[in-house]
Amino acid sequence: MINKEIDNEYNDALEFARKHYENFPVASLFLPAKLRKHVAIIYKFARTADDIADEGDSNVKERLENISLYRFKLSNALDGNYYDNFWAALDYTIKNFNLTEENFFNLLNAFESDITVNRFETFDNVLEYCRNSANPVGRIILELFDIRVDEIFDYSDSICTGLQLTNFYQDISIDFMKNRLYIPLDEMKEYRLDDNKLLILNGEEKARFRKLMKLQVARNRKYYEQGEKIISALKNHPNATRGLICQLKLTILGGNKILDYIENNDYDTFEYRPTLKVYDLIMLFFKALLK
Repeated sequence: MINKEIDNEYNDALEFARKHYENFPVASLFLPAKLRKHVAIIYKFARTADDIADEGDSNVKERLENISLYRFKLSNALDGNYYDNFWAALDYTIKNFNLTEENFFNLLNAFESDITVNRFETFDNVLEYCRNSANPVGRIILELFDIRVDEIFDYSDSICTGLQLTNFYQDISIDFMKNRLYIPLDEMKEYRLDDNKLLILNGEEKARFRKLMKLQVARNRKYYEQGEKIISALKNHPNATRGLICQLKLTILGGNKILDYIENNDYDTFEYRPTLKVYDLIMLFFKALLK
């Protein structure tokens, strides 16, 4: 039974999502009405933790302490001890839908990593980051629909990892200004590139960088290709709605479209940041409906 205070917290979370996530009104159309407030409270949990990790006025020690406190509040909430009504609402969602608690702690591990790690030695290290930062989100959404099949979880992981990688390549110039780089250092060395000098590459170095990005994009597409198998798997699952399937199709199509833009601009993601246009979104939406 949800009391008035918790219900108000869900309403606040919905408003928070609308203000902080510009695509929430569109994304929510694919969700059953009964799930929207629960997705919103989970989004608020993750977005708040992300803001803690990226607080510009706080030093590393302070941000780590704040993430640690946030983790402590989550642990307490799961034990029925609430710091405030937000945690009571989040706990209600987690318990009511029997959501795997580990996924929430994994998200916090990723945000903590954002504070302390700004380079990755190998692609396996990047994948390990994605396992915490991206994959839990897909698994949480599936569990909200009461879809708990290992094969489907694996396909979801591929989509979420693919989307995270695409975001890395899309935002490479933005992240670099924050001293973050998600291209593996061993691959940078293989292409004779200095990870600290990507903004001042000469002609020959730019050519090598484009070849390196071509490798990243080709590998990225394989994750969408593997993840796309989730569509046929979900069509045979009684709890999968058409909206969920359409949203997943749109996600895969959108990710691949951004990779298309990177390819079409000769992989120069520092000079050109690829984004989806309104026209793209409309076309992808109808393609997802018809596919």
